[in-house]
Amino acid sequence: MAVTAKKIHHKESKFEHLLQEQVRNEFTASQQYLAVAVWFDNEDLPRLAAHFYRQALEERNHAMMIVQYLMDNNIKPTIPAIEQVRNDFTETRELVALALEQEREVTREVETLARTAREEGDYLGEQFMQWFLKEQVEEVSSMSTLLNVVDRAKGNLFDVENYLARETVGDDGVDATAPRTAGGAL
Repeated sequence: MAVTAKKIHHKESKFEHLLQEQVRNEFTASQQYLAVAVWFDNEDLPRLAAHFYRQALEERNHAMMIVQYLMDNNIKPTIPAIEQVRNDFTETRELVALALEQEREVTREVETLARTAREEGDYLGEQFMQWFLKEQVEEVSSMSTLLNVVDRAKGNLFDVENYLARETVGDDGVDATAPRTAGGAL
């Protein structure tokens, strides 16, 4: 008689369900940042475009970190369709304000994930979320600073471009404490 290995199917916890949803949220954020980057690129603002192209990759990598965590914990990840993103903008402040609000929303989502892991006694999940909490502090701070620079420039986008050329905003290089990224970070 042949013995076959069966995967034990367990009921998805609330934390696991929220992680699956967060994959969608991160991919949606990535696409929104691509839309912002393309708008800046089309307006001949290369530093702002480059900044948001990098942000788009970062959000994609965050989604793939979650995918890797799910796989590492024998939870089948689902790669979702994403929400519609906004492409119609009229001025720079509007785009940066949208980005800041998006980062604040992701922060709320990450806080909910960390809280849920703790409530469910999922210590591995709680530990996994610690890096994301730290990352969101940096993301909100970086986007707040950029919005302040845009406001102080009073419409002179060359000042904003010069600021981005001069300063390293939100790019401290490779973070050795970051979770592994499925397929490798881009």
